[in-house]
Amino acid sequence: MRKVTNIATALLLSICGSALLSSSVVAAEKCPIDSRQSRAVGESAAKKVQKSFGAYTEGNLDQAISILLEANAKNDFDKAYVDRMLGNFYAEKGQMKTAIKYLKTAVDADILGGTDHAATMRLYADLLLQEKKFKEAIPYYYKWMDFTCKADAQMYRRIGIAYTELKDWNKVLQVADKGLSLAESPDKGLYQMKLTAYFNQKKYKEAVKVLETMVPLFQDDKRLWVQLAQFYLMTENYDKSLATYDLAYKNGFLETDSNITRLSQLLAQKGSPYKAATIFEKHMKSGLIAENEKSLTTLAGFYHNAKELKEAAFYYGKAAAVSNKGELYLKQGRILALQQQFNDAIPVLKKALDAGIDNPGEAQFELALAYLSLKKYKSAYQRALLAANDKKTERSAKSYISYIKEKARIHNVTL
Repeated sequence: MRKVTNIATALLLSICGSALLSSSVVAAEKCPIDSRQSRAVGESAAKKVQKSFGAYTEGNLDQAISILLEANAKNDFDKAYVDRMLGNFYAEKGQMKTAIKYLKTAVDADILGGTDHAATMRLYADLLLQEKKFKEAIPYYYKWMDFTCKADAQMYRRIGIAYTELKDWNKVLQVADKGLSLAESPDKGLYQMKLTAYFNQKKYKEAVKVLETMVPLFQDDKRLWVQLAQFYLMTENYDKSLATYDLAYKNGFLETDSNITRLSQLLAQKGSPYKAATIFEKHMKSGLIAENEKSLTTLAGFYHNAKELKEAAFYYGKAAAVSNKGELYLKQGRILALQQQFNDAIPVLKKALDAGIDNPGEAQFELALAYLSLKKYKSAYQRALLAANDKKTERSAKSYISYIKEKARIHNVTL
C-alpha cells in the first residue's frame, strides 16, 4: 500500500477530521482561519471524493484524478473542494501548470474551511514561486499570513526569494529584516538574502556587517569565512582580510587554489613573504595549486622578496624551463651572480639572450660582470661592448669598459 504523504494526510483531515480539528482550537483572538466554519461536501460529491482518496492511498494517482474529474459539484463549495484535491494531485504528478489552475480556482473561491483554505493558499503560493511566477506568488504569502494571523519567518524567506529573483533589493532587505525579527533561531537564508541585496547595490560596507554577524553564528560554514575575507578586500581593509584568511586557513577552511594564493599574496604584501612562500609551496607540492609558469613565478617572487635567494633562483629556473621566457632566465641568472655562482649564472644568462628579452643589454652587462669576476677579461670586454649598444645599459657598460681594459693590461691579456 502507498505510504500516505503530507498531501494525503491533509486531505484525510479535510474529509474526516476538519470539524474535529477546528473544534479543538480555542482562539485567543478573532482570526479569519478560526472564524471560517468547516463544511462537508454534498452527498454526490462526497462519494467521488472518498472513492478518489481511496484510489490515491492505494497508489493509483491517475485513477484518483479521473474519479474527481467526474465529480458532480452541486455548489461553489463542492467545486472549490474538488478543485483543491485536483490541485494537490496534479502537483504530486508534477503537472504544475494544471495544479496551479485548479488551486487558483479553489483559493479565489475563498469558501473552504479555515484549515483547508490556509493549506491551499500556501501550496498555491509555493507552486507559483516554484514556477517562477514571482509577482503572483508574493501577495498570496501575505494573504496566508493575514488569514492565519501568523507572521512567519519562513513565509518572509519565500517572499524574499521572490523579490530576489525580481531584483527588488530594497524589498529584499525589508523582508529579510522582518523575517529575522521573527525567527526563533538564526536563519542563514535570510542573512544570505541581505548579503546578496547589499552586494548587488554595491553597498560593500553594509555587506561586511552582515557577514560579521553571520560568521560567529555559523562558524562551520567555510564559505562565509572566505566571503568575509573577500569583502574586507573589497573595502580595502587589508589587515582584517589577512586576519580572516589566516584564521580560516588555520581552521582548514581554505580549500581552493585561489584562496591559498590570495592568503599568500596578502602575507607577502603585509611583510611576511617567507610565510607566504612556505604556504604556497606546500600546496603546490600537494597538487592543490597547479605547477605552471604562473605559479612557479609567483613562488619564486615570494622567496625573492624574502631574500631566500637559493629557492628564488631555483623556482625562476623552473618557470623559465616551462615557458622559455628570457626575462625569467635573466632573473635566475642575476640571483646566481649575486650569490657569486658565476659559472652557473653564465649559461643561464645566455639562455635569456637565446630566448629573447626586451633589453638584451641587461643580460650582456650581467655576463660582463660575471666574466670579470672570473677574471675572463676578454669575454668580459666583449660582453661590455655589446651592453653599451643598448640604451638601457649604455652608461653602466661604458663605465666598466675602461676598468676592464685596465685589468686586462695589468694581467697581460690581449683584448
